[in-house]
Amino acid sequence: MSKITESKVAIIGLGNIGRVLATNLVKGNRPVIVAARDIAKAQNLANELGSLAQPLEIEAAIQQADIIIPAIWFASIGEFLNTYAMQLGGKIIIDPSNPIAPNEKGGFDKTIGENESAGEINASLLPKDAKLAKALGTMGAASLANASGQKPEPAVLFFATDDQSIDPVIEELIIDAGFDPLRVGGIDQSIRLEVFGDLHEFGALGKTITLSEAKEVTVA
Repeated sequence: MSKITESKVAIIGLGNIGRVLATNLVKGNRPVIVAARDIAKAQNLANELGSLAQPLEIEAAIQQADIIIPAIWFASIGEFLNTYAMQLGGKIIIDPSNPIAPNEKGGFDKTIGENESAGEINASLLPKDAKLAKALGTMGAASLANASGQKPEPAVLFFATDDQSIDPVIEELIIDAGFDPLRVGGIDQSIRLEVFGDLHEFGALGKTITLSEAKEVTVA
């Protein structure tokens, strides 16, 4: 087993996105730690997914994992990063969040400034020595589930990070989840990967695309 694939992954939060990510990784034969405020929820999901899924309390999950995916609402991530700052030091944090909230019209509104991104805000709150990648949030939960393992050509999941040394780790995780990875630049590109951005399913992109189609999309 390579050094990269020994990286342990913990998904914190088991709503729609967290459940789908855990399911996709297990389908890709990648072990995953699942954690939630309600440990029973994590235990139930682990029972559904089988031996590759390990349920743990949140703090224990963070301590044991190398890669942390907080699959929680954007509004809660700052508190999460602060609460577990000591445990998150030195970890790779993957941010799939979108800064949106339901509106009265049945749609969603952006909850931060028009030119602000969740990725850049969360990067400014990082615990010491932690590294952030914006990834796994460029599709809705339904597409994330249905497009995983798509054939003959996988769908693309874009990612952004300021630290290219973690690119292989992020790329392998995306592949294990059933997608083709494509880096689009640093964290300053996060706004493009979030809802309403030009590389999001619910933005200018308007759909899931393959790597060959993505080459026709202008990337940084």
